[in-house]
Amino acid sequence: MSRRIILDLAVTLDGYIEGKNGEVDWCIMDPELEFTQFLNQVDTIFYGRKSYDLFGQYIPKDEDSDADKEIWALVHSKEKYVFSRSQQGEGHEAIFINDHILEEVNKIKQRPGRDIWLYGGASLITTFIQLGLVDEFRLSVHPVVLGEGKPLFADIKERLNLKLAHTRTFSSGLVQLIYHWDGELDAR
Repeated sequence: MSRRIILDLAVTLDGYIEGKNGEVDWCIMDPELEFTQFLNQVDTIFYGRKSYDLFGQYIPKDEDSDADKEIWALVHSKEKYVFSRSQQGEGHEAIFINDHILEEVNKIKQRPGRDIWLYGGASLITTFIQLGLVDEFRLSVHPVVLGEGKPLFADIKERLNLKLAHTRTFSSGLVQLIYHWDGELDAR
């Protein structure tokens, strides 16, 4: 069985993954969400270049909580791939993929290992959806309406028929929705 690609991210009630200036200050790190459990389920992270530049090498600040530091240590322990049209290279931090995304991702999926976290950003998520590469959508819907910002589903032209697999509600008001997708696009 090949590894699954899981899109796991926070989204506002009105469907944004960040505010109009890139802000994510609305994002609740609810301890009940047991995010470290998810991180232990994956051993690889897929980033778009902008997301990688912002978070792929993020170092927690001294004043950050021990829980935050533990999460970032876990994130940085994973194998990282960065999808970029321009930036190239391969180092101890990340491997860059510039083209042949479908073929390269399918090679990675066939290797032994745990599931893969599709971190984002929005254009990479769109590309993965258009290529039928997302197996599971884990959306943590936050109890906030931004009114504007960067939408989760940008430039999706075809219907995705998803199957609800699980829901969880949290005392913070956050709701996690987990959907499975067979990778088929419905071009009605």
